[in-house]
Amino acid sequence: MEPSPRWIAALRDLVLSSLREYGLPLPLDKGVCSEWRRGLPSGPSRRVLYTSCMYQLAPAISRAVGAIERAGAAGGGLRAALASIGAKIFGRLVVRPDERELERTGAILRSIYSLLRRGGVEFGLLDDEPYSGALLYELGFVDDFARHAREVYAHFKRAGVREVITVDPHTHYVLERVYPQFIPEFDIKVVSYIDLIDPAAVKVRARHFVIHDSCLYARFLDRHARVRELLASGDPVEDPLVTGRESSGCCGGPIESVAPALSAKIARERVERLSRLSRTVVVMCPICLASLGRAGSGLVEVRDLSELLEL
Repeated sequence: MEPSPRWIAALRDLVLSSLREYGLPLPLDKGVCSEWRRGLPSGPSRRVLYTSCMYQLAPAISRAVGAIERAGAAGGGLRAALASIGAKIFGRLVVRPDERELERTGAILRSIYSLLRRGGVEFGLLDDEPYSGALLYELGFVDDFARHAREVYAHFKRAGVREVITVDPHTHYVLERVYPQFIPEFDIKVVSYIDLIDPAAVKVRARHFVIHDSCLYARFLDRHARVRELLASGDPVEDPLVTGRESSGCCGGPIESVAPALSAKIARERVERLSRLSRTVVVMCPICLASLGRAGSGLVEVRDLSELLEL
């Protein structure tokens, strides 16, 4: 079933109003974005570790998607009309992610921070991180994205940022590949944290797992081989039809806000294929972590890449 145009319009209103009021695409207290870094030094730096609040948002998105699916927002007719009204009400509420999930995403970000520090990488943290706007672009709200991207770029420039270290593929893709399309003067270097870790120095805390690649990392950002270099000593289980660069499947997550039932179906099918190779699935994207984690409960254990690496 195709998403209802009425729901798409309501979703756009929700995302834009949340960005105006909270600085995030959901009505989420922005303090959630910085809880992971409590006690860590911050301050201005030309090179910063940039989370874009993506890992912190993932648990909140999961809760919101459940409400969307129950409301029948993806369909048309009366249910979509009621869902659009519900979106306006939902937009006035402040979402709080599940505490256990929030603790886990915080631990993931601290792991990334520690991996970089132990590897000798110098960087700072912004006191007030802006959200990249990736969801706007991925939902097709291109004009809204362009305006938001210019605001984020201005924020970086005011803070003196010349280079950002990204922690997820969605943020990396929009900064490196999409921002320059709308901001011709964009001059900030974008590097993924996985490119800054020495594969020869890293230890892997698990063995015989299966890798679920981020579609963006594998197909569009050319990181398929890099992920395997980092995880090589863990002896990952490979199957060209399941884990190949061009043949691996999507987690279903990117469409969850517009077609939650279809998203869940894709996730279940992906988990089923991965589980035939191993009961431990390694991901490197917060959306994959949330989507496959929901679909694979009781069938597979989904681990983030940073949870397996040690220096």
